[in-house]
Amino acid sequence: MFVAHQYITVKIHTNINSFKAHKPVVTIGTFDGLHLGHQKVLNRLIDFARSHGGESVVFTFYPHPRLVIAPQETSLRLLTTLEEKKELFARSGIDHLIIFPFTKEFSQLTYSEFVEQILVKKMQTHCLVVGYDHRFGKNREGGFEYLQNCADKFGFEIEKLEVLLVDEAHVSSTHIRSALEEGDIFQANKFLGYRFTLHGTVVEGERVGRKLGFPTANIEASDPHKLIPGYGVYAVEVMLSGKKYGGMLNIGSRPTFNKNADNRSIEVHIFDFAGDIYNKEITLVFAGKIRNEQKFSGIEALTEQLKKDKMAALKILEGNL
Repeated sequence: MFVAHQYITVKIHTNINSFKAHKPVVTIGTFDGLHLGHQKVLNRLIDFARSHGGESVVFTFYPHPRLVIAPQETSLRLLTTLEEKKELFARSGIDHLIIFPFTKEFSQLTYSEFVEQILVKKMQTHCLVVGYDHRFGKNREGGFEYLQNCADKFGFEIEKLEVLLVDEAHVSSTHIRSALEEGDIFQANKFLGYRFTLHGTVVEGERVGRKLGFPTANIEASDPHKLIPGYGVYAVEVMLSGKKYGGMLNIGSRPTFNKNADNRSIEVHIFDFAGDIYNKEITLVFAGKIRNEQKFSGIEALTEQLKKDKMAALKILEGNL
């Protein structure tokens, strides 16, 4: 989890030319998920900046570099949208967040060009804090040894943090994505240090749930690149119009009713709620998985299972609502 720092309103910069900070202590990366490994870097960044009378600065990119370098690759799914990252960075206690526009032209910069043109001349970096596997620049040429040479040449400090292990497992965005795709919410949330969240809009559905006594809201994710957990039934907290509810969420093809296995739906039954919420923004916070998606013999069997699912969801959510 994020270390509790005195609350500071993060200053967000989208134009590097207007950036100013006193003795900036900088870290660089995409920070997808802002997981425990990233949080370790941020906490060290903040502590180093404060102990040296400087200001903490995160330099990140938008859009994600892979979407620019290989736009034909459609498989990339993000743990966090830009807005979600902004919120998480604000909670971390950093002083400055630079959201740098990642372009094909920028991707052609060598690391030495990036260090000299951006970190040194424009930002006047005092110290650079990097994770254990940090690489950057054209063809990812900028490893730690190369960075050390740059630091010696241009006169800034550099610090590398070691890999973070949780239960002897390496914490990484890749491992978290795999866990979510498998529906392992417990492991994903453990590595994230917070509960995985999905933002979206309520859209028109087929209203099958009403016939079962479990009306559902159909969700369209706010970002097409956002990762959607694997097929199954999940216990979720639902944030809607400033209020929090419990709920159970189905991600899948609804095989009992739908013959098209590729037609994925995201639908949530909100406990103790009734009302028209079409076109409303909704947030789903994943607490745990209840079961895999399965095909039932008919409506009666499915309804009985949904009653059991609700009990299981309430048990998972107990104490959090």
